[in-house]
Amino acid sequence: MDLSIGTPVDDTPAVLTEALAAAGDAPGYPTALGTAELRTAAAGWLRRRLGVEVADPLGAGGPSLIPTVGSKELVALLPTLLGLRTGTVVIPEVAYPTYEVGAVLAGLAVRRTDVPPPDAAGVVLVWLNSPGNPHGRVLSDDQLREWVTWGRAHGVPVVADECYVTLGWDVEPRSLLHPEIAGADHAGLLAVHSLSKQSTAAGYRAGLLSGDPGLVRPVWEVRRHLGLLVPGPVQAAMAAALDDDAHVDAQRERYRARRETLAAAVRGAGLRIDHSEAGLYLWATRDEDCWATIEWLAGLGVVAAPGSFYGPAGSTHVRLALTATDERIAAAAERLTG
Repeated sequence: MDLSIGTPVDDTPAVLTEALAAAGDAPGYPTALGTAELRTAAAGWLRRRLGVEVADPLGAGGPSLIPTVGSKELVALLPTLLGLRTGTVVIPEVAYPTYEVGAVLAGLAVRRTDVPPPDAAGVVLVWLNSPGNPHGRVLSDDQLREWVTWGRAHGVPVVADECYVTLGWDVEPRSLLHPEIAGADHAGLLAVHSLSKQSTAAGYRAGLLSGDPGLVRPVWEVRRHLGLLVPGPVQAAMAAALDDDAHVDAQRERYRARRETLAAAVRGAGLRIDHSEAGLYLWATRDEDCWATIEWLAGLGVVAAPGSFYGPAGSTHVRLALTATDERIAAAAERLTG
């Protein structure tokens, strides 16, 4: 039972596949800015699902949102696209590896911390991830506001990777761009979203960047010259998906049921689950080196991801993904408790 990789396994909903097929006649180049239909749908989704109001989604006053080729390429390229050439990128203590990859690619240093550093010297970008991968940690409103205040005080852009924002279980995640966090505008702030998990569309490479037009614009301008364009049929599928809540809610319930089954088995096997209040993973530990836990799980036929992949602070945990079929989740639960 391979629970090590968080790739969706359920069918992509018809609302996406039908829109993709209908837009299949696409002889011209797609727009880097995104079609008007997509930007309108994205603005509506942000408002409806996250309580976020973006400035002028159609871009007359400068783009406040653009589509991206999934979220991973945006995470990896954002420091480069923003023209950052020297300095330090702040990333979470336990973090998705691509934040560090993107900093290294741009020739920047990396600093791991979960709280605003007292010394901002040299910091040029901050990455937040809430709900977090791998641990499912959700930042509180106060924690988010603290980062907003810090970033604006020091002139450092703060970017939130919110790809799991619709998958809150024990708490309701809040967007960095929500008015109760950001205030009256999105100055100095960006948020990254994805359809990979909520719409079971990882193969479509469909993501969004939104927030401060002063930060979105240079990213858009460089992307269009690099040819980082979301294909036209995918943009049509994105617009259809973002206008439809039913498929998102149905997939969420599938993940909820799998989470309940796997979490009960993990605890029954004597592991402790930390954080994991949102997202698609269980962050579990036996309070030992993660590789010892990996070996023990492998003996049961269960494959997990070692926590050390996500930074030194994860060295005693393993990550178990909920992105497996009902049958595989049930089989893993039986192995863990049998």
